[in-house]
Amino acid sequence: MTIAVFLVSLLGAMAIGIPIAFSLLLCGVALMWHLDMFDAQILAQNLINGADSFPLLAVPFFMLAGEIMNTGGLSKRIVDLALTLVGHVRGGLGYVAIVAACVLSALSGSAVADAAALSALLIPMMVAAGHDKARSGGLIAAAGVIGPIIPPSIGFVIFGVAANLSISKLFLAGIFPGILIAGALWATWWWLVRKEQIVPPPRRSRGEVWAALRHAGWALMLPLIILVGLRFGVFTPTEAAVVAAVYSLFVAVVIYRELKPSQIYGVFVTAARTTGVVMFLVAAALVSAWLITVADLPGKVVTLLEPFIGSPMLLMVMIMLLVIVVGTAMDMTPTILILTPVLMPVVKAAGIDPIYFGVLFIINNSIGLVTPPVGTVLNVVAGVARIRMDDVIRGVWPFMLAEFAMMFLMVAFPALVIWPARLLYG
Repeated sequence: MTIAVFLVSLLGAMAIGIPIAFSLLLCGVALMWHLDMFDAQILAQNLINGADSFPLLAVPFFMLAGEIMNTGGLSKRIVDLALTLVGHVRGGLGYVAIVAACVLSALSGSAVADAAALSALLIPMMVAAGHDKARSGGLIAAAGVIGPIIPPSIGFVIFGVAANLSISKLFLAGIFPGILIAGALWATWWWLVRKEQIVPPPRRSRGEVWAALRHAGWALMLPLIILVGLRFGVFTPTEAAVVAAVYSLFVAVVIYRELKPSQIYGVFVTAARTTGVVMFLVAAALVSAWLITVADLPGKVVTLLEPFIGSPMLLMVMIMLLVIVVGTAMDMTPTILILTPVLMPVVKAAGIDPIYFGVLFIINNSIGLVTPPVGTVLNVVAGVARIRMDDVIRGVWPFMLAEFAMMFLMVAFPALVIWPARLLYG
């Protein structure tokens, strides 16, 4: 009965158009009535405590860093560097998008920010070169998915807080899987463009490559600083977010001089608005999470999934399929916040490595950003590049399927995630 109250109240509120954050609060109220413990003071207290978390401070600072990088020229220089390195091969602009997505992922941690930057910079170039606009938009959308996987990642921060896991370990564990996802996109793009008769631009000279590397050098230093700092304990993920924001602001204003002092206020306001939406969603979700624990909903879910607990791989497959279905209708952040407190006890009961599960869970939620009909990144690409939504969906299918195939390969062979992760964080 408790599970029914949870699902009916949450899905019913969403179905009639109530925003997800308020739907979560209504779900919490419904659970409190069901448990005969309604108290507005408890509701308010848990709402405040939900956002009162030091690790969650990483979210606004990484969002600010992403806004600064897109406005201040860091993203543009990363794309220019990728163009000089692989732009000359057949289908080179597609490979540029994938390489640039990986580097931008190590700067902002946001799929939306990365997809917006790549759409504005690369899709006009890809169309002018003769590539199909829908396919180009689909590739950019799928490449944006890498943003929440390769650290730093806002998704890992939120999951780490909700699951009470080390965010530093999650960051380091996401590096190799992110590269594997990029490899799947690379292979898919190669297969799709292998018969195109588009003449690529000439290979850049060594001098041009060095010039592009020099211009992008300041931007490339940021992921190195963050990863080395996290690996050797110089700073926490929250402090890394502050470093990213301050460093990107310094480079954009003082070194590249593309972010004018008059623009700084607007950048801060944009980042603050986005942060406000995310943080209220987190606070509302943690109210429901507290009530889920009080109602022992995880215990009931464990009982339901007990037949699968003896086979960790089969359990992972079932969970991944569940997340795929949820991801078609719900955005990444609420999915993480709603499912994490329910699924983590099941994962621990089955003896699955929580860090491994966290990486696969975030990968699945990230791909959910491009699964129609709700895919947030699809909407961003369609809006920025002025492509019809139907065309973007048509273009993203082969890349999305390749990403899901790589994800299930990691489910079948956990060592692809666990071994590199333990090598990195010891």
